[in-house]
This record gives sequence, structure tokens and C-alpha cells, in this order.
Amino acid sequence: MTSSTTTVSIRRITDESASDAEDLLAVEEPLEIVVAARAPGDARRAERRLGITMRTPGNDRELAIGLLFAEGVISRAADVVAVEEALGPSGDLVRVTLGDDVTVDLGRTERALAVANASCGVCGKASIDVAALAPPAPLARGVPRLAPGVVHGLAARLRGAQPVFGRTGGLHAAALFDASGALADLREDVGRHNAVDKLIGAALLAGRLPDPGAVLMVSGRAGFELVQKALRASIPVMVAVGAPSSLAAELASAHGMTLVGFARDGRFNVYAGRERVEVPVAVPAEAAS
Repeated sequence: MTSSTTTVSIRRITDESASDAEDLLAVEEPLEIVVAARAPGDARRAERRLGITMRTPGNDRELAIGLLFAEGVISRAADVVAVEEALGPSGDLVRVTLGDDVTVDLGRTERALAVANASCGVCGKASIDVAALAPPAPLARGVPRLAPGVVHGLAARLRGAQPVFGRTGGLHAAALFDASGALADLREDVGRHNAVDKLIGAALLAGRLPDPGAVLMVSGRAGFELVQKALRASIPVMVAVGAPSSLAAELASAHGMTLVGFARDGRFNVYAGRERVEVPVAVPAEAAS
């Protein structure tokens, strides 16, 4: 497997000097995803190349499973018979074989995933129906409950658990925490969508979904499709270091998810689902309503 980092020669220039040096970069390479599944009405599986995504090598099986789960191709780990990593004509390849009881419109799925890449997952979709993007089951209201101090500490815990970012400064991260702020798992990738897919794919394969107490933390902004991926996994709380988009806030609010943005430097904003975040004792109760 290709390393997640590579060393390059650079010229480092300051106001007063120039020198030759080496720098460590995060690797970005293509991953081809192939699915073997039965189409509706067919008795046998057919193999279809669904698309290529640009990603940082590592956890490729989890990335493929997370992406297929997010797109509704699979709904549980038991839908998957086998996941194989190989070399294809475009480089690294993951082949996912689905069970005989799973049927997939491979043409529709291929069109949906053909545009998948590290920077944009929703590109190319003709329309967005926020109401139709509900989680598999309604999220429990008010669960989990998060103390402000826990939310304040998530960004530092996320940053402290990013091994490749610490060496390159070039990767996004996504992590799952519990309501006490304990880190359950973390994944990194050059693409923020990929980091979330890797994380959710790992949780699905490990049988840790759904988890009514899960908190998803992302290192960048909270865009619409990251909220969609979290809802698909029935994650009730999403916290972002950066800003949410208007559509992300609308989607979270429509389906009872708690969405927190700007969680850094001792502050954060709650954009949806405020009932899950406790109010500091010093704040009057009417300010929380």
C-alpha cells in the first residue's frame, strides 16, 4: 500500500534568506471503487466500476464501505460479502461484493458516485430534497446531553490525535467521541468527505452503528453533505471547527440533529438542536430559550 506521506525537495524563502530543504506532504492518489451486485430482476451479480475518488491512501476498505453506505447502496455491514483491495488500471482499487439478497441499480449508483472526489460529493446532483434525507430512524430528542466544557475540549483532542496532520499540516480529520468527550475513533484524509466516509465505514464494519450517544467532530467547516452523511449513520450531534453552511443548518434542524460550529478558542455556536447542549450555570435560563 502507498504511504500516506511523501518527501519532496523545496526551496524555503524568508524575507532575508533562501535555502534548499525537504518537506513532508500528504499523498493524494486515485482510488477506483468496483461493486459486484445483482441488479433488480437479475439472477447473477454483475461487476460495475462505480467511479474514482481522490484520497489519501490508507483505510481504503473503510472508505469504500462508508461511501456506499452514505449513498444508500448498503444499509448494514451484513450486506457486504467481501471487500478486496487490488491494483487496477488507474492505480489502487477496492472491489466490494454484495450479498445475493441485495439488489442495486448499478447505472444510477454509477452516476451518483462518478463525481465523487476529495472536495465535492454533492456536485452533479440535479436537486436536493432536504425532507427526504431523514436518518433511518428518528433521532432521540435530547440525547446525548453535552456539557459546554466537553464541546470546548473536542477540538484539542481532535488535533492531538491527528498523526499525519502533525507531520504535514495537510489533512482533514473526522472523529467520533462520546458524550463525556472520550475519543472513540479518528480518520484523516486530504478530503474532508473521505475522512467522514472512512470513519463511518469503520464504525459500520465494527458494528458500532447506530450509536445514540455518538458525537461527530470534523476539522473544517460543516457542509451539507457532511451533515447528510452523519444523518445517514444516525449520529445525533455534529461539531465542526469551522462554519456550517445554511443548507447544512437547515438539514440538521429538519431532522433533529444538533449542529455546532466554530468550536474553538473557548467558544462555539449551536445552529440546530440546542436542547442537547447544556447551558453554563452562569447564563440565565431565559438566554437558552
